[in-house]
Amino acid sequence: MELLEGKVALVTGAGRGVGRAVAIALAAEGAKVVVNDLGATLDGEASGEQPAHEVVATIRAAGGQAIADGGSVADWSAAHRMVAAAVDAFGRIDIVVNNAGILRDAMFHRMSEADFDAVIAVHLKGSFNVSRAAAPHFKAQSSGAYVHMTSTSGLIGNFGQSNYAAAKLGIAALSKSIALDMQKFGVRSNAVAPFAWTRMIESIPAQTPEQQRRVAALRQLVPDKVATLVVALCADGARDVTGQVFGVRNNEIFVFSQPRPVRQAHRGEGWTPQTVLDRALPILTPAFCELERSADVFSWEPA
Repeated sequence: MELLEGKVALVTGAGRGVGRAVAIALAAEGAKVVVNDLGATLDGEASGEQPAHEVVATIRAAGGQAIADGGSVADWSAAHRMVAAAVDAFGRIDIVVNNAGILRDAMFHRMSEADFDAVIAVHLKGSFNVSRAAAPHFKAQSSGAYVHMTSTSGLIGNFGQSNYAAAKLGIAALSKSIALDMQKFGVRSNAVAPFAWTRMIESIPAQTPEQQRRVAALRQLVPDKVATLVVALCADGARDVTGQVFGVRNNEIFVFSQPRPVRQAHRGEGWTPQTVLDRALPILTPAFCELERSADVFSWEPA
């Protein structure tokens, strides 16, 4: 029996890249899929393209069932309409994969308010909007699976992506909060940081030899590998997996640590600014995190 037989999934940003691979993989395991994609450019502007319909055609040609949705996840009403479309077309909703995203990279001291707001609206607020729209259905049926796409840009760090990093780290926190609030209803929520060559990654500069080597390594990363983990997290066999942050890098699957205290300084009589400088910071310094980028941490070739 197919892993997701009888289940209905909504995948946002599913017209290209990781979202497309996830939608097709879910359908291959028996899920009926709502393929959401706005058809926008990388920075979120309307392009007139309809990639969601192309993915639907691919799923149907393979014998699956799917419908297209062109709504914006950043719009509360549109998010509710795409969930309603799943229920109207297929009778229920069991899976939400929050994948939609845009990029508007700039160094922090040059980033505009509009570029910050736009990225937060699609990634973070969009994940909230769609998740919230599905929540009453999940609660009523005492089941449901959320998978939210985070990024090592937020979990670790990258240059020129303060908007994207803030949104992606926020998504990891949103996923954990959903897991806590919805656990009693049998609903699970996990986040995945994908490593994959997609349209977003194509925007990475490749002028210097170091940048060119990095891009060459990224070209090896296949979206289908990410989709495999997403399908597994949505299957009943993972019903007890919730509140976790995973990563996929070709044949490598990671689970990330989450912030916890790692070192303590205590002074019974309390602290003054000077004693913090003289005593607390020297005690705590050995546990400080380095100012690293994602590429510094994931420094080996993809397996």
